[in-house]
Amino acid sequence: MTLRPQPRFPEPDTEPFWEATKKKDLVYQTCDNADCTDRVIFYPRAHCDTCGTLETTWNTSKGEGVVYTYSVVMQSRHPAFKDLGPYAVAYVDLDEGFRMMTNIVNVDNPITDIKIGMRVKVVWQEQGDGEIALPMFEPA
Repeated sequence: MTLRPQPRFPEPDTEPFWEATKKKDLVYQTCDNADCTDRVIFYPRAHCDTCGTLETTWNTSKGEGVVYTYSVVMQSRHPAFKDLGPYAVAYVDLDEGFRMMTNIVNVDNPITDIKIGMRVKVVWQEQGDGEIALPMFEPA
């Protein structure tokens, strides 16, 4: 299988996220500013998207949540995706309070086996020679 498109490094805003994936840790940030302490920040970035502070803390998610919404891709001409057959692209609401785009995997039929609101947990798909791993989700 062709590798999925990869991030290009150095990438200072998201590199800590990708470094954590090597250990199969799903990480997110929270704001350290007293005016919005513990506000969850995701996708990874250099600043809090509410107050603009650069003071953030990295946290590790349990990797559990619910499917917010999803769509099933029936075919793709991109070499990395063309042999997948139907696959699900979803937004998952993590229990820690952030939403991420991902894939729902390890279902027999993505058209009938995925439901909005179903519980899911993170699983990892390694890319390359362990350079990164992609967080995906399967039924919990």
